[in-house]
Amino acid sequence: MACFLELESRSKRGPQAQSHMSPKKAKKESELLRVSFFLQGLPEHADQGPIFLLECDSSVLGALQKHLVLHKIRRKVSVEPCPELRVWAVLPGIPEEAGGAEPLPKHQGTTILTRDPRTTCMGWRLLTQDESPALVPRGRLADVWDYHRHRYQQGVPEGVHDLPPGVALPLESNLAFMNGISFTKGCYVGQELTACTHHMGVIRKRLFPVQLLGSFPVGSITPGTTVLTESGQAAGKYRAGQGNVGLALLYLEKIKGPLHIRTTGSGRVALTTSVPDWWPTATK
Repeated sequence: MACFLELESRSKRGPQAQSHMSPKKAKKESELLRVSFFLQGLPEHADQGPIFLLECDSSVLGALQKHLVLHKIRRKVSVEPCPELRVWAVLPGIPEEAGGAEPLPKHQGTTILTRDPRTTCMGWRLLTQDESPALVPRGRLADVWDYHRHRYQQGVPEGVHDLPPGVALPLESNLAFMNGISFTKGCYVGQELTACTHHMGVIRKRLFPVQLLGSFPVGSITPGTTVLTESGQAAGKYRAGQGNVGLALLYLEKIKGPLHIRTTGSGRVALTTSVPDWWPTATK
């Protein structure tokens, strides 16, 4: 994520309150790919069809571009990076405002604001050429790690660390809850397994938000570490995290009892899990 903005709560704004920014810089973690379809007779342009912007992990930008170009077959499709656009995450100051009005009109020149399609608690995505968030009223520039901590607490995976290619399965990663799976479109890799599992309704593991209790050395809990029950049985695996919050792929039948994880130094750290409020009621 290039930058992260938090909106001051309207209920907390007094007559002297102003938007303020922190001078912190964040590395660019998200990139955009522009996918343009060149087709005759479409209303968008005389000789150009729809244009889509795909946000992706910056570390796999080249691989994704090659993958899309490989599957364009005979269609006249252009797939190219959009280095001129910066990606911002805009979150409300308090959760109650997540479903409220947008912080600015959707399109202002080269600026695009759209609600995060995964869940309302993730606010909005802002695409702009500007390097300053001043165009968002009540906006406050926060650190990119604040953004990651927020999404880990909400149980929202993102990027190749949370969703490792060839390892993470769509339904176990809760992508069906985040508008990330189509059950009407066919002919994509893994479609038969995904559709069959969905319609059978048997999902034994899910990616849960977890919190680690107590102190432990930084970096002492590595991705893939086994999460254990009180009796020492495997309950799943730790996927990724930041500080004392993260994600773990856990068996549904084993999340209700006490859980713990072992550090690289053989220390024991208690772990608690929660079910996000935004998940469908039937899964809780």
